[in-house]
Amino acid sequence: MKHSTLSQFLLDQKLSNLNIDNDLCKLIESLAQACVRISYRVRQGALGGILGSHGTENIQGEVQQKLDLISNQIIVEGTQWCGAVAAMASEEEEQIIPIPGEYRRGNYLLLFDPLDGSSNIDVNVSIGTIFSVLEKKSDHEQPQEADFLQSGHNQVAAGYVVYGPQTLLVITLGNGVYSFTLESNTSTWTLTHENIQIPETTSEFAINMSNMRYWHQPVKQYIQDCLSGVDGPLKKNYNMRWIASMVADVHRIITRGGVFMYPADKRESVTKGKLRLMYEANPMGFVIEQAGGLATNGKNRILDISPQQLHQRTGVILGSKKEVELITSYHTS
Repeated sequence: MKHSTLSQFLLDQKLSNLNIDNDLCKLIESLAQACVRISYRVRQGALGGILGSHGTENIQGEVQQKLDLISNQIIVEGTQWCGAVAAMASEEEEQIIPIPGEYRRGNYLLLFDPLDGSSNIDVNVSIGTIFSVLEKKSDHEQPQEADFLQSGHNQVAAGYVVYGPQTLLVITLGNGVYSFTLESNTSTWTLTHENIQIPETTSEFAINMSNMRYWHQPVKQYIQDCLSGVDGPLKKNYNMRWIASMVADVHRIITRGGVFMYPADKRESVTKGKLRLMYEANPMGFVIEQAGGLATNGKNRILDISPQQLHQRTGVILGSKKEVELITSYHTS
């Protein structure tokens, strides 16, 4: 495999794909460099004063960690100047983020979860950044919230960065999934995995079992059948994993297969799901499908959901194709 840098990879992609232009390449490179800065802050830990709560809540009513806000600021400042972005939207901010007047505005919309899995920051477990890129379809000089409300199949790029033992960037431009490893001494992203494919079958699932009493019957029955092992209807033993960091759980699936489940349930706050469609489900669904997997809310394809709100929530079931199809059958039978 050719170990090209991210810049070389994007140039190759631009030369071979007419849908990839200079602005998209500039946006991705600017975002990747912002994530280098986040990676550095993550590694500092207590030495950098980034641990603990900031004492505020985001639009979802979740307590913001110090590193949530630091990462949000790094991404905004690191991409707004590149000339490729029309506007941004962050899971941490209620309204869309305009581009300051002194910078050129491009034709791309950037959506991001600056720090996924922030409950794991203080315990030194893998966390990450999730991003999605859309094209602005309207003629609005100043983008509006409605410009962002596009179905996931309109994404031109999506991916995530996982800050773990290695810092990895996983990205799709709509023609496969590629992974880059950060060389921290030079701040260089180097291509280390290409055309990633998720195994179609699996015997591993990731779900928060503490919510079992709230699940709807199809999810409860599927998990019970998994726990029954070789003696149950699925005729095989399953392993369970749960990291409480979507980036980390999804990266495990990208690497070796499995399913990740955060379904809607009976709690009032989760009747429509827990995860954000625009910042988490759509970009991860795009990556998963480009790697040969499936992503649904239990009944419908995630990427076909028509968003009505910027911070809309949805149930999420994604991963190995045949296992997701099996789980879907529980919902439709």
